[in-house]
Amino acid sequence: MSVETRRNFGTVRLPAGFNGLLPALVLIVLFFVVPVLALLLRSVTEPEPGLQNYAALLGDGTYARVFFNTFLVASVVTIVTVLVAFPVAWMLAIMPSGLASIVFGVIILSMWTNLLTRTYAWMVLLQRTGVINRTLMAAGVIDQPLPLINNLTGVTIGMVYIMLPFMILPLVGTLRAIDPMTLRAAALCGASPFQAFRRILLPLSLPGVAAGGLMVFVMSLGYFVTPALLGGTSNMMLAEMIAQMIQSLLNWGLGSAAAFILLVVTMALYALQLRLVGVRRMSGGI
Repeated sequence: MSVETRRNFGTVRLPAGFNGLLPALVLIVLFFVVPVLALLLRSVTEPEPGLQNYAALLGDGTYARVFFNTFLVASVVTIVTVLVAFPVAWMLAIMPSGLASIVFGVIILSMWTNLLTRTYAWMVLLQRTGVINRTLMAAGVIDQPLPLINNLTGVTIGMVYIMLPFMILPLVGTLRAIDPMTLRAAALCGASPFQAFRRILLPLSLPGVAAGGLMVFVMSLGYFVTPALLGGTSNMMLAEMIAQMIQSLLNWGLGSAAAFILLVVTMALYALQLRLVGVRRMSGGI
């Protein structure tokens, strides 16, 4: 075997562009893969080896109630956020660029405000003696203060306000990419505004709705501060339960199992969203 042959045989040829991806892969392994594996290991080894932590979470009615509350709140928040964000995103897509930049800046500015400050502000607004109840009572709309805090209503209001920018951003990009002539052509063909929305605008905007909806839903599943401050004990979510298990009860096994279940469900939803959107894009292209 010649020297050149030995050199080629001993050289490992990496895929093109792999060297550029290597730092990112190292970071993913160190800060995502390793912690997830450590979480999984603790969930099946503490306090003793086995699957008793998962059996307790899935078989106990109390824990099942927390899982139900978590997905209920995340679903309600996602639906309400989509309904509120869609007209705002459409307004940003069709208004003049100068005015749109100002409104867009206000929306982005809300994301930079401290989360705890915004949540405490909603606590002041939603309480029985808060601005909202006093205004409604002064206007004669209601006779008694509405229960707007320490329940699902308060959690939904606070979280929708926080999640709106994350829904508006992908929607604006999708709506701006839609050719306005498509809607004009539908109007010329006799389509009503509702028909144009249902059969043209909504299907074309589904990628943005799916991307923003998935982002909002996944973030809502793991939210802690807002549900803890605006919700009651009957509306406890999974993130708050995990925090109590680990910080107060020092039950790392049960807390790790709950966190791992939440991660698996989140990844499954993400895979489902990719599959559905991909199928729709392929069918639309055909």
